[in-house]
Amino acid sequence: MKDYIEERVLEVAKYIIDSRSTIRKTAKLFGVSKSTIHKDITERLPKINPQIASEAKEILEFNKAERHIRGGRATKMKYKAANI
Repeated sequence: MKDYIEERVLEVAKYIIDSRSTIRKTAKLFGVSKSTIHKDITERLPKINPQIASEAKEILEFNKAERHIRGGRATKMKYKAANI
């Protein structure tokens, strides 16, 4: 694996752990695709640092479990704003 990829993977993981951010927000911030972030965290990070990988994976699982709630809130806000 190239050095710049390893550096990005570790930066992404640190950001996700520190901010408890979603994959979409992280991808936007780092200027890469959601697929790249997902691959970095699920495939590349465990090879580089398994301990950090497990921490990041927990946050991704939490975000995944909560995403239907966020979607419902966003839809509610959308229609509430449209009716004003």
